[in-house]
Amino acid sequence: MSYPPGPYLAPPAYPPGHRGGYPGPRSTNSWAVAALVCAFLFAPLGIAFGHLSLSQIKRSGEDGRGLALAGLIIGYVMTALTILVVVFSLLFLVAVTQHVDEVRLNDGGPIRSAAPPSGDGLPAFVAPRNLGANCQYPKGNQPASSPVRPPRSGRVPTDPARVSASVSTTQGNIGLELDNGKSPCTVNNFASLAQQGYFDGTTCHRLATARAMKVLQCGDPTGTGAGGPGYHFPNEYPTNQYRLSDPGLRRPLVYPRGTLVMANAGPGTNGSQFMLVYGDTLVPPTYTVFGTVDGTGLATLDKIAARGVAGGGEDGKPAAEVTITSARLD
Repeated sequence: MSYPPGPYLAPPAYPPGHRGGYPGPRSTNSWAVAALVCAFLFAPLGIAFGHLSLSQIKRSGEDGRGLALAGLIIGYVMTALTILVVVFSLLFLVAVTQHVDEVRLNDGGPIRSAAPPSGDGLPAFVAPRNLGANCQYPKGNQPASSPVRPPRSGRVPTDPARVSASVSTTQGNIGLELDNGKSPCTVNNFASLAQQGYFDGTTCHRLATARAMKVLQCGDPTGTGAGGPGYHFPNEYPTNQYRLSDPGLRRPLVYPRGTLVMANAGPGTNGSQFMLVYGDTLVPPTYTVFGTVDGTGLATLDKIAARGVAGGGEDGKPAAEVTITSARLD
């Protein structure tokens, strides 16, 4: 096929280096892509890349404005959500801390804002809300030094408030009044051990005669100070009159002459060992008071203390050997 002669339009002239045809698609700004990805991974970085991308797109005319805006929006939203989560988490932790502070070492109860000053007497007793409602005696790390059954757990009565007991020793009798109205879980434990004959034939292994501590310690079948019934239980009065965080729990108070106290190796480690206080003793309120010693008992303790500590010193085995022949409730 032939074309008629005549002039034809010349092809359009393109700038040097242009390949001709239709213009190609514009490139997408890489910072816009980075902004969107980082908005999910680390929101503040997504925000920074988003602003950088918009600035470059404005100058270069590249694509990616939508990606950059999406990265900015998502970044700001994620940042705001993170701030809210952190704030609510902190508020939750504060609330939990305050709640824990309200809890007693044993079943909860009234709160004291501060302990009495060092050297003051024991605080007045205010009954915890659930006093004696759930006494527990979980198994300890050490086996029982002598065969024994743990006391019954769960609710124990707080009435009668006072229970009489007597401890017969080779040095004389020691009459006790157990304070069931203040420390029912502890009294329940002592009564259970006494009724099982756990204390019979055991020695009082420690006498302290120092100015700030005057006690006779008993209740360990091994006679070493390391023995116990194979279980433990929480502190009661006076520990449960304080907040857990109260520095007053570390300030010594006067446990007066005639006090019957549990010995322990730290809060919640009560077992079978107990202390008979024959002179005002200065210790922190982390030893459970569960009764008093009568006049006859104090006379026996004074006689034992007058003999002193074996080998001299202020703390150790009594020079006068003290063996419990029986311990029973009256």
